[in-house]
Amino acid sequence: MENPTREEIKSILKNSKRIAVVGLSDNPDRTSYMVSKAMQDNGYEIIPVNPKIEAALGVKAVSSLTEIDGPIDIVNVFRRSEFLPEIAKKFHEIEAKVFWAQLGVVNEEAYRYLKEHGHTVIMDRCIKVEHALTK
Repeated sequence: MENPTREEIKSILKNSKRIAVVGLSDNPDRTSYMVSKAMQDNGYEIIPVNPKIEAALGVKAVSSLTEIDGPIDIVNVFRRSEFLPEIAKKFHEIEAKVFWAQLGVVNEEAYRYLKEHGHTVIMDRCIKVEHALTK
């Protein structure tokens, strides 16, 4: 598994506006909430993807990636590694540019599937940290 270079990641973040966050919690103490809020505060549109919540960060949640209208720049995943293959298949069904799995989240099967279908894949990296490094 190989992530894009830091320069490529910088370009991805610079050219992205809409981030769908799979597993975003409505609990401000959770990492997914803190990271997504930081990205929202930096001008990104955040779309919560979680069937167990009504809303997060002032945005109505959807239960699946396939319910989102319009293009998505980044799908940021806050789920355990074993859920990545299933999420990767949903990702492939929508018009999204980058599949991003958060720090500590890696799945070779999902990685191979996404790369075979020509997608950009980032795993085991924190989007908030990467964004801070690009400033």
